[in-house]
Amino acid sequence: MLERPLSAIAHKTWREADAPQDFISLSDIVSFVRQYLFSILSFSGTGILFAAFYIATSDPIYEARTQILISPKIPRNLQQQPAEINLSLDTAQVESQLAVLRSEKIAKMVIDDLGLMNDPTFRDLDGTGIGERFRRAWTSVVQAAGLGNHPGYVALENFFGRNRTQTDNPQPDRERKAVEIFDEGLDVQRVGVSYAIDITFQSLEPELSARIANATADAFVREQVQTTTAAATEGIAWLERRMREVGDQMNKATRIVQEFRAKHDYAIVANETSVDRQDMPLDKEHPEQRTTLEQLEVTADTYRKMYESLLAAYTNSVDQQPYLMADARVITSATSPERESRPRKKLILAFGALAGLVAGIGFAVAQRSLDGNVRRPHQIRRELGLACIGELPQVSFRRGGFGRLDEVLRDPLSSFSASLKGVKATISLAGATRSMRCIGITSVSPGDGKSTVVSNLAALYGASGITTLVINADDKSALATELLSSPNFDVFDQVSADPKEFVKKIQFIERMAFYGLKSVERISNNTSLEKNIEKIIREANQYKIVIVELPSFTSGADALAVCPLLDAVIVVAQWGETSLGQLADLTQTLKDTNSSVLGVLMTRVRSVSTGSYRKRAAQAPR
Repeated sequence: MLERPLSAIAHKTWREADAPQDFISLSDIVSFVRQYLFSILSFSGTGILFAAFYIATSDPIYEARTQILISPKIPRNLQQQPAEINLSLDTAQVESQLAVLRSEKIAKMVIDDLGLMNDPTFRDLDGTGIGERFRRAWTSVVQAAGLGNHPGYVALENFFGRNRTQTDNPQPDRERKAVEIFDEGLDVQRVGVSYAIDITFQSLEPELSARIANATADAFVREQVQTTTAAATEGIAWLERRMREVGDQMNKATRIVQEFRAKHDYAIVANETSVDRQDMPLDKEHPEQRTTLEQLEVTADTYRKMYESLLAAYTNSVDQQPYLMADARVITSATSPERESRPRKKLILAFGALAGLVAGIGFAVAQRSLDGNVRRPHQIRRELGLACIGELPQVSFRRGGFGRLDEVLRDPLSSFSASLKGVKATISLAGATRSMRCIGITSVSPGDGKSTVVSNLAALYGASGITTLVINADDKSALATELLSSPNFDVFDQVSADPKEFVKKIQFIERMAFYGLKSVERISNNTSLEKNIEKIIREANQYKIVIVELPSFTSGADALAVCPLLDAVIVVAQWGETSLGQLADLTQTLKDTNSSVLGVLMTRVRSVSTGSYRKRAAQAPR
């Protein structure tokens, strides 16, 4: 899907074909990782160190769990209702029990039962500050160094120990603090949709966590019994008061009936406030106040039945009071945990590594965005309008150099040799349209690998049977100091000498299969250099390829005046070190002198691109 037909590429110019794509390829990611691998790993290692520091200076926290089971309370008249209603009632009941477990009443009961306010091990779980953590780390280092008994260290520890143990808080504040610590360590959760409830408690001591968890469950059960007992006691007291009231009313009604019968009277005036008014004369104007014997007997019988009902309820309540049971019971008791639940070492270490990795990648992305050095071929094509004719990977190091001068002969199958062969093929393709006999090679600064490129490229031409001449115009290069021997005189200072004398100073490097001509003195006269180069090239017409090693741009741009005499110039740039700005200045200087720039060759490349820039290098503007 991401590939484009070759025909579409062939119809585009080299600039359009090599334009950077909108997507990031796998090679870009691999190159980025390889370039900033050390930085990313450093940040990840730092994250692991911080995680290890946190684990080493944190108090171990232990968690104990107990489980209780509550009994549902659904009225009988609602048990036949739909399941949705019953489920709603169950949820409300369970949530109510959870609220009771989390209440301050239960907390104070447990604190009082276990005497937690006076227990030094009952401490805040998050009480370790950054200062205390560094103190602990320093203590560990001192103990490891065997200085734990030093008088100065002991005095310092005693001083900080006294400061940490000084507490002058009043009783209410201590109780409030204890309740807060209890609430922080307590966790109450319902088990699924069942009536079981998990009670977990976290503490700095394993035995204390189990004690508090069990004490919480016992306090909840005891609170249920106390609440039920209090409700039953209050109900019995209410029944007693009501029985006395109804008994009095029943006695009054019975006495009225008896007095009515004793007088053999069939009518009596009923008085609602007192039974002592039976002798009151009848009121003829209010005959409705006259009462019959039957009515008095019904009233007395009603009061008697009410009294009997209250007496039965009272008797039943008194009989059941000793057998009051709680609505919850413990089904699993907490035991002392054997290992801490926090800190979770593996999880914290993984988080530290991940956080460091993310920070390292962010740092690498920021550094990459601010980096103005040459790293990718499309940078050269986009910023300079030149082709990247090759990417030479790093090989062996020697004296801080980029590679050996005879690398292609030592290891002809290496990636370095293959890449340089591609450069040679690019030069051949460019020579199909015009002459490519005299090639100059320069760089932005010394140490970019210019001498290695010149020597190995000439060795490739020589190994293929092409007579090759290497002219050294940089007396400080590795080619001049290690491969070419000093001639009897400086060929570039003999302006009036016969060019044939110059040719006589050419040396044949047998093991490299090419010829070399060296300058041992610093070039100070550009006109002399330009004329001598022109004479040598004209006189040495028996050489099919002439490669001129030019001085670097930072060593002096005056020496680049000979570039217009050459058929093409190759600029060497070091991957990740050569600035795009300096490279742009060098290429602009070459263009200002009407020099033909073949392209840019990157050296010490850590990740070679997979683009097909070599096939289009000959289309680059000269």
